[in-house]
Amino acid sequence: MVDYAAGFIKRGEVVGVPTDTFYGLSADPFNLAAIEAVFRAKGRPETKALPILVSSIEQAVTLMRDVPDIFLVLAHKFWPGALTLVVEATHRLPLKVTGNSGRVALRWANSPIPTAIIDASGGPITGTSANLSGFPSCTNAGQIVKQLGNRLPLILDAGDTGAVMASTIVRIDGNNWTLAREGALPEEEILKALKSGPAA
Repeated sequence: MVDYAAGFIKRGEVVGVPTDTFYGLSADPFNLAAIEAVFRAKGRPETKALPILVSSIEQAVTLMRDVPDIFLVLAHKFWPGALTLVVEATHRLPLKVTGNSGRVALRWANSPIPTAIIDASGGPITGTSANLSGFPSCTNAGQIVKQLGNRLPLILDAGDTGAVMASTIVRIDGNNWTLAREGALPEEEILKALKSGPAA
C-alpha cells in the first residue's frame, strides 16, 4: 500500500495520509502542479505555506538555507514527534510551497506510514492537514471523504489517529525563536530542551 501511494505522489497526485496527529495531504513539494492541486483540494489561499514532512534530520537540512543551533537542538530532542519547525527555505524549494514567504515548516512525524511513503517516493512530502480550509482537521478517512469528497484519488485508511491537538509550531530566526502555535508539545518542554542545550 505504501508503494502504491508513493506511485501516486511520484505522478504528481495528492494522497490522504495518516500521521501521528491528524491526516495530511501529501504531494511532491518540488512539483508545482501537485502543489497547486493541494491548494485546490483544500480551498486554501496560496499565501499560506504548506508544511513538509521529512524522514530524517539530514533530509530536513537539505530544505533549509542555513541550520541554526536552535533547530538542531529541538530536532534532535523532539523528532520524530509533534513539533513543526519553521525556518528559512532553500532556493531549491518552489516559492509557492512557502506561501511566497521564503520560509518552510518542517516536521518528522512519529508515524511509520508517512515515513515509509517518504522513503518509497524518494523525497519529502507535503503534510498540510487533510481538510477544507477553515474546517476541523480530520482524525480518520471517513471525515476526509465527508469534507473533500472526490477531490483525492487515494486516502490511506489507517483508522483513527486519536489526535486531539495539532503539532506545536516554533518559528526560528537565527538564534531566536517564537512559539507560533502551542499544540501537542507544551511550550515548557521546548524551554527545558533549549536550556539544557545540545545533547552530548
